[in-house]
This record gives sequence, structure tokens and C-alpha cells, in this order.
Amino acid sequence: MDYVLYALIAVIGLVIGIVIGIQWRKRVGEKAIGSAEEKAKSIIEEATKLGETRKKEALIEAKEEILQTKNETERELKERRAEISRLERKLTQKEEALDRKHEAVDRKEEALNRKIKENTEAAEEIEHLKAQQVTVLEQLSGLTVAEAKSELVSKIEEEAKLDAAKRVIEIEQQSREEADAKATNIITLAIQRLSADMVSEATVSVVNLPNDEMKGRIIGREGRNIRTIETLTGVDLIIDDMPEAITLSSFDPIRREVARLSLEKLIADGRIHPARIEEMVEKSRREVDAIIKQAGERAVFEVGIHGINAEMVRLLGRLKFRTSYGQNVLNHSIEVALLSGMIADELGVDSVLAKRAGLLHDIGKALTQEVEGSHVQLGVDIARKYKENKEIIHAIEAHHGDVEPQTLIALIVDAADDLSAARPGARREDLENYIKRLQKLEEIAGSFPGVEKTFAIQAGREIRIMVKPEEVTDDRMVLVARDIVKKIESELEYPGQIKVSIIRESRAIDYAK
Repeated sequence: MDYVLYALIAVIGLVIGIVIGIQWRKRVGEKAIGSAEEKAKSIIEEATKLGETRKKEALIEAKEEILQTKNETERELKERRAEISRLERKLTQKEEALDRKHEAVDRKEEALNRKIKENTEAAEEIEHLKAQQVTVLEQLSGLTVAEAKSELVSKIEEEAKLDAAKRVIEIEQQSREEADAKATNIITLAIQRLSADMVSEATVSVVNLPNDEMKGRIIGREGRNIRTIETLTGVDLIIDDMPEAITLSSFDPIRREVARLSLEKLIADGRIHPARIEEMVEKSRREVDAIIKQAGERAVFEVGIHGINAEMVRLLGRLKFRTSYGQNVLNHSIEVALLSGMIADELGVDSVLAKRAGLLHDIGKALTQEVEGSHVQLGVDIARKYKENKEIIHAIEAHHGDVEPQTLIALIVDAADDLSAARPGARREDLENYIKRLQKLEEIAGSFPGVEKTFAIQAGREIRIMVKPEEVTDDRMVLVARDIVKKIESELEYPGQIKVSIIRESRAIDYAK
């Protein structure tokens, strides 16, 4: 019983404790809830105060911005009003000035009308006086107005023709002097700025030997060495009585150069036999190829042009070993290029294009010994193959008159080619051919009726013709000169140009006895 009582008391106490605990936790929770509510209210109040503050600040900023915008708008409006006022004043001033001008024009118009009226009256009076004077003149001269007018017109026409003829002669003379002066100036400037070394024309090369015993070694046993050299190089070796020298003969200068280098190497080496000859010839060919390439590159660099195809540069280098009338073709091409560029600069034309055309104008000569055809056509084919400019192709085609020059570049290259070829010392020709050319020139001039004597002077660059005064009049001289020029151009080949001078001299001879 006691245990049950104790247990019951313990249970009751536990229940009472639980109830007390629940009540205590309830009070603590209520306190916490109250504290949280107070804190939430405090936060809400602070947030409300902050919102009001921000609202007031935003309103203040908006008011300030509105005020600033208003001030700026008022300032701009004031400036625009001031500008409008200034323009209005200016417009008013212009209107006033225009009104004054209108008034001045009106006054001038009135004055002009008065003068026109006065002049009309004066003209009527003059016509009246003129009619009276014409009547008096007709009575005095015995001629009508139409007859007098016809006679006057005839005299005036005759005087006008004489004056016109004199004026034409003066204009022709002045134009000729100015054109000659301008052309002379351009040519002189071009020539003055250019000089080039020329190489004499030759079909043989001479190789010096250290002694005459070397000739036997070059010939070799039963002539095998000399045959090997001639076979490999295509050059004839002439071994004669000339002391310590061998002559190489060939129309191809490149072959001669290969043979010359090969012989010099063999002589310096001392070992002369077919195998060694073959080795040296091959080595010399490579050296000549290198020389050709360097010569082409030097020409392009010296002229100052770019973008030329490598194969065309090599063809240009081959011109180093070509000559024409004693003039080295590569040097001639460089000279023509520089002259073309200088003349183009003087005339205000594209000098780079002119120099390129001048450098390439004779490129066909690099193949004339290998391919059939004229150097002009070969040059045109080469330029087309490597897609050169159409103006350059035309300049190549026209530089010897095969076609009529159509561009200023073609005319410049043609003129520069003539300058380079015809200047003193540029070319030389065989004495016999030179004499034949002069004789042919005199024969052509002497074949015309009325020609008495002919004289070729200045190395064939001028022909002076004495005509019979009783057969050739002064007017006829011009026609004779033109006919002689045409016949020279059609029948004679010559460098540069030939001046035709006709002299007509009348003499009266009598004898005092």
C-alpha cells in the first residue's frame, strides 16, 4: 500500500511538474512573442520613417532637377531670342541696303532711258546727214553706193589676204621656234642626265696564252682537245701565227663567252684533256647563266622598275652579249628606258610606264638567234606571254614603225630609241656600207628633175641639193623637198633622221668690154 501511495504521489507530483513546466514555457513564449512583436513594430516604424525620408529626398531632387531644366530652358530660350533679334536686325539692314540698291538701279535706268532716247535722236540725225553725204559723194564720184562698196570690198579683201599671209608666216615661224626650243630643251635635259659606256661590236674574242707551247696542249694529241672544245661550245678556235693568243670565232656572243671562260680556266688549271674540258665548259655555262641573271637584275635595278617576270629578267640579261651596229643592246635598252622616263617627266606622262616600255622594247633580240622572226614580233610575243601592260606591248610593236603609234608612251619610246641609236658615238658601221649609204643618198636626191648637184654632209645626216633656178621655182622647192624625203624614207635604211636642204640661187652674169 505504501508503495502504491508513493507511486501515486510521484505520479501526481510529475503531473503537477509538467503542468507547471507547460505554464512556464507558455509564459516564456508569450514574452518572446511580445518581444518579437515589439521589435517588428519598431522595424516597421523605422522603415516607415526611412521611406518618408527617401520620399522627401526624391521629391527634393526632382524639384532641383526640374528647376535646373527650367533654368537651362530659359537660358536657351533667351539665347535663341537674342539670335533671332540679331538675325532680324541683319535682315532689316539687308532689306534697307536692297531698297537703296533698287533706288540706285531705278535712277540708273531712268538715266539710261534718257541716254537711249538722246542716242536714238542723234542716230536719226546722223542717218539723215549720212544720206545727204552719200548723195553728195555719188554726185562727185560718179559711182553708186553699190559700186563703191564693191570696189572697197575688193581692196579690203586683197589687203586682208596679204595681211593674213604675213600673219600665217609669222605664226608658223613662231610656232616652229617655240616647238624647236621646247623639243631641244627636253632632249638636252634627257641627254645631259644620262651617260652610258658602249661596247664595240665583235664576232671574235681573243684569249691570251702564257706561252706558245700552250697552243699544242690545247690542240691535244691528234687534235682531240680542240675538237672537244669546239663540239661542246659550238665555237671555232683559230690557232694561227699570232703569238701567245688564240682567236675564238662565233656569231653567238654567249657561246664565245662560255668558250673564253672555259679556255682561261683550263689554262690556269694546266690539266687539259676531254674530261676536264667537259667539266670546265659546264662550269663556265653556269657562270655565264649567273652573269646573265645578274645583268638583267642590274638593268631592272638601274632603271628603277619592279614586278618584271623572272624569265623576262633573264632575257634582258642575255642582251648583255648582244650588239647592234657596235652598240651593246642591254646598255641601249637601259639608255632608252632612262631617256623615256626623263622625257615622260618633262611632258607630265607616267614615267614608270615609259621606263618599263623603254627597257623592254628590244627584248625580242634575246631570241633572234634561236627563234625565227623579227625582234619586234618576238618582243611582242614575249610581252604578251608574260602579261605585260597593253601600252607596253603597243610601244614594243610600234618602235620601228611596224604599226602606227597610238599612244604617247609609244611615241616617247620611239623618240628615245632614235636618240639612243643616232646620237654621236652610239653606233658605228662598216666603212664600205657607210660610203654606199652616202652614195645611195646622193643618187636618190639627184634622180629628180631640176636637181643640179647633191652633197651628203654631216656623216649622211643632211643632204644639200642645188636646183636649177630656171626649172624649179620658189614655190616648187617645197614640193621637191617633200618628194625627196618620201623617196629616201621608202628606199634607204639609215639611223636617226636626214635633213633635206634645197638651195635655189639666181645669178645675173654680164661682162664689161
